[in-house]
Amino acid sequence: VTFFPAMLTLPAGGSATFFCNISMESNSGSEYSLNWYKEVNHSQAQKIAEISRNNPQTETEKYLLTNHTPAFKIEILNLHQNDSGSYYCGLITFFDPDKVMESNRSHLVVTAAPEKTNATEEPKMEEGNSPDHIKAVLLGILLLGGAVVLLIFGYLTITYRRGGMIPEEKPAVVSVSTVDYGVLEFQWDQCTQVPPETRPVDQTEYATIIFPEEKPVTPERGKKHQD
Repeated sequence: VTFFPAMLTLPAGGSATFFCNISMESNSGSEYSLNWYKEVNHSQAQKIAEISRNNPQTETEKYLLTNHTPAFKIEILNLHQNDSGSYYCGLITFFDPDKVMESNRSHLVVTAAPEKTNATEEPKMEEGNSPDHIKAVLLGILLLGGAVVLLIFGYLTITYRRGGMIPEEKPAVVSVSTVDYGVLEFQWDQCTQVPPETRPVDQTEYATIIFPEEKPVTPERGKKHQD
């Protein structure tokens, strides 16, 4: 009796398929049944399913067994992580019911179920992506990008102004004409302002000359004058 595959690794939610094959010697017309076991705690065997030679199929909520003599197909449905473990099949004949011919062990590893949210949400998103919706999204992205660029430009401008990193604004802050006028006014004040004690004072004196009124010269006065 052989049991294969020897190893299976599957995600939760799926199904695992094993095959149990019996030799032709065991299938020589005698009645038999095939049991399926799962090892518990690495030592104890737990019978989980059974199928007879004349039964074409056996189905439960968890297991599905199909008769393909001399091979039997065994499926574990709706896998859970606690289904992980070692499985094997055992052949029991009616002539020797106390004897169980065990097969080799096969190992099943059930991993966590993959996230199905992406697979289910993608069609919904594709259906909702109409041309108008795409245009609105693109417009929003462009507006947001423009706002970010303006904020960065304004921040850099304010930073450069505070740090004096814009050379074009220096002439506006310090005017050349203002500096020249200041120097001229300062020099004019030094040259023209003279202390009161050193300033020359122009004094003008006026004299009045009074001439006596002349009397007419007569012969007598002229004679006296000569004397």
